[in-house]
Amino acid sequence: MSGFVSFVSAGPGDPELLTLKAARRLRDADVVLYDDLASGAILDHAREGASLISVGKRAGRPSAKQEHVNRLLIDYAASGVRVVRLKSGDAGIFGRLEEEIEALREAGIAYEIIPGVTSASVAAATAGIPLTRRHTARRVQYITGADVTGELPDDLNWAALTDPQSTTVVYMGRRTFPMLAAKLIERGLSPDTPALLAQSLGHADEKLVRTTIARLAAQLSEGSASATAVILFGALAGEGP
Repeated sequence: MSGFVSFVSAGPGDPELLTLKAARRLRDADVVLYDDLASGAILDHAREGASLISVGKRAGRPSAKQEHVNRLLIDYAASGVRVVRLKSGDAGIFGRLEEEIEALREAGIAYEIIPGVTSASVAAATAGIPLTRRHTARRVQYITGADVTGELPDDLNWAALTDPQSTTVVYMGRRTFPMLAAKLIERGLSPDTPALLAQSLGHADEKLVRTTIARLAAQLSEGSASATAVILFGALAGEGP
């Protein structure tokens, strides 16, 4: 298809969690622009001879500028090749999808979005817990632990985040979680609220840590680990086998 981009959600890293449609789009693509976290075995699904181009963004590392990524998407699609923009997790959750589809709209290029498995779902499944429960976790909320500057956002909904009957999932929050936890405790959330740190999901070094928000904050404030992680807190986060 001329002038067409498929935004493909790669999931957190396990190629077996790709949807059938995602795998099919990868097999058909002439060009794959991929995130760092959507590489490795996921790219084995791309056809032989396809151009594989890294455009990932990682905190503290040299990264492709968003304007450059947008330009690549437009230029490749306009040339008539089949383009896949491969994003980690679910493309629509904290993945800068909006900036890229806006650029395509302005250029008059059609696109589709292939949904995928977000790391919140994988973390809960790996830990053997649900994200919701009728009486003690009637709501699940996703937040980002970092704004455009990499700092904790200053406009968070603290009333929602301190609700003991919700499950909260923090993306990109390893570095800022100590400050987040301190603010939550200041606003009345118990320091003993269960917390789950799930890192490197879908990879060989996958690790789960079950603890509390206070202990996790202390642990993260002491280390400088760079492994990707998602954090869950709330009543359900301390459960599981």
